Amino acid sequence: MPAQQENFLRIEFMQHIHSLTADSPSRWGKMNAWEMIEHLSDFFRVSTGQLVFPLAVPEEHLPKYREFIYSEKAFRENTKAPANVLGENPLPLRNSDFVSAVKVLQENLDDFFKFFEKDPSQQTMHPAFGMLNFEDWVRLHYKHVTHHLRQFGLLTAL
Repeated sequence: MPAQQENFLRIEFMQHIHSLTADSPSRWGKMNAWEMIEHLSDFFRVSTGQLVFPLAVPEEHLPKYREFIYSEKAFRENTKAPANVLGENPLPLRNSDFVSAVKVLQENLDDFFKFFEKDPSQQTMHPAFGMLNFEDWVRLHYKHVTHHLRQFGLLTAL
């Protein structure tokens, strides 16, 4: 189990998020800070099965993609989700304000850990990586959140 990554998600991640403001500039990408917060929130909802997407890549690509989850490689700047999952532009905002969006992100992060504490053997679908268990999700969430923290200059390196 990647204990360091899990601890980062449980403790440090939201500490970084709380230093963000709605108008914090990004270093790359189309998302503003508020859109990124809601994007991360949705990603945690995917890992708990609250948001479900079908597999969006050919099954034969899954072993290579899963290799990435277990590698030391980070997401590159401007990495895009499969277009048939999220589209080209950020989704419309759903929370009434930035502070509410951050609160919902914290709730979805907490739900992620509770979800797998109830049944550690559960697996849920990621549209580009297939069925993932808790350890897979911890590794993927770590890569994903650190990517966006770097995007907004909240983290310089892994």
